[in-house]
Amino acid sequence: MPGGRLTQPERQQIALGLADGLAYAEIARRLDRPTSTITREVMRNGGPTAYRAETAHRATERRAHRRKQPAPKGTEALPQAHGRDPEAMRAYEETFTAVLAGSGMPTMMSRVMACLTLTDTGSLTAAELVERLQVSPASISKSIAFLESQGFVRRERDDRRRDRYVVDDDIWYQSMIASARSTAQIVEIARQGVGVLGPETPAAVRLENVARFLDFVSESILRAAEQAREVLFAKPETESARPETGPGPETETGPETREDATGGGPEAS
Repeated sequence: MPGGRLTQPERQQIALGLADGLAYAEIARRLDRPTSTITREVMRNGGPTAYRAETAHRATERRAHRRKQPAPKGTEALPQAHGRDPEAMRAYEETFTAVLAGSGMPTMMSRVMACLTLTDTGSLTAAELVERLQVSPASISKSIAFLESQGFVRRERDDRRRDRYVVDDDIWYQSMIASARSTAQIVEIARQGVGVLGPETPAAVRLENVARFLDFVSESILRAAEQAREVLFAKPETESARPETGPGPETETGPETREDATGGGPEAS
């Protein structure tokens, strides 16, 4: 697997691939690069619709120049648990942050969300977030307020009476529920607009169609979230616990079993 920074010609190939509608994996295959490298490159430089090779190359050169400057005291890489590679963790956290930002979450909030998600405890205090991300307390406070409003983070008090910000197994479920409720509010407002604009007018028809679409999507999200909630709490399966694959007794008996069950030949099945 090749290493090193992306070159300018490679960035031009990425831009061409995006323009052709290629998936990140296909662009990565053509460049003989990891898919995560392409994902991180695109998402940290404007996303798939705004990526420009020249702009991305200049931005990378600026970042490289800043890294060459002496690091302030206290910004050394934090030791990693479970023997993790610090450089691999840093790169993955950048990728995770870039993907969150590409989905519409503001950059600072994406950094906080990624930082919390990638801790084994799933929780950090404001002071710990400031230390890890090397940003101001005000930035953390603003980010937490946004993440809480979207249902991504909850807070709890530890035994030292400090607020801890938590991303636990249930947060993703709660976030989906909050999103569905927010969509339901849009549905309600859209239907109010139908009465104001007058039934059968083009604008009213547009709003009614939007309301019907979002209502269906919102209800679908709620049902899916309830049905899949237990997945968030599933434990990794061991090899011995995984069900065996392959034909079972029913399929091994062949058509004869179906004939016996129906009391007739193939026409009866």
